[in-house]
Amino acid sequence: MQTLVLESHHIVDLFVLIDESVAEPPHPKGGRPKLTTDSEIITLLIWNCLTHTAQRTLKDIFRWALMYHHRDVPKLGTYGAFVAHCHRLIPKLLELLSLLLVPAELQLVDSTKLPVCRNHRADHYKVAAGLAGWGHNWQGAWFGFKLHAAINPQGRLSAVTFTPADVYDGKVTARLVRPETRIVVGDSHYGGRIDREKLWRQHGVIVVAPVHYTQKTQLMAEWQQVLLDLRAKIESTFDALKEHLPLVSSFPRSLNGYLLHYVRILLGYQMSMGY
Repeated sequence: MQTLVLESHHIVDLFVLIDESVAEPPHPKGGRPKLTTDSEIITLLIWNCLTHTAQRTLKDIFRWALMYHHRDVPKLGTYGAFVAHCHRLIPKLLELLSLLLVPAELQLVDSTKLPVCRNHRADHYKVAAGLAGWGHNWQGAWFGFKLHAAINPQGRLSAVTFTPADVYDGKVTARLVRPETRIVVGDSHYGGRIDREKLWRQHGVIVVAPVHYTQKTQLMAEWQQVLLDLRAKIESTFDALKEHLPLVSSFPRSLNGYLLHYVRILLGYQMSMGY
């Protein structure tokens, strides 16, 4: 997995790229003009991830921008206005992420846990109440969400979706496949016969997954083993998102805050893999 080497002047290149991709809404007549443009705020959110100084909260990003990028965005305004502007940009951030997702005939799929609080606080947790759920894997139980992701063999994101933690991986595969996808490679959770046959009937997609340990006949072709060996790449992607970028967080104070946080981290990762 190869990432780009950045220099300070690349923030201008990033701004130009975003400004060309994101349309600025027309300013209504009357009222106070905005101090910063949508493209400037989106640039700050993504650049913060690209420079390996990814902050965990919007307050930290605001302070970081004031300290290191006052010349780039001289009229940042107040912290409250900055937060409100970031939240208004969620549809544009989602649109930009959709534009950056790459087509892939071969997808490597998996999910990773996104806890929103410690387990003993789950009964009193209110921010994502009704949406977050209990999940369980070999690491134990957690309360929160799941990120389901598909990447191409080069490690770039091809599709992403979020679900409560109690949603089974194999039920989400159809939401990850793209029109050009022909083969999906996943772990044993994606190997259920009913889900595989449904995916083939509806999308013409072959699912390659390890045989379950309870199967009496455990046969695998050499080409299937070659594809399964590629699955480690998506684990590397999750490692980058969670260890090098702060994807897991309990700081957001609203559902929109969680969505904003997750999307900006995914955008930062995707941009770091090249555009």
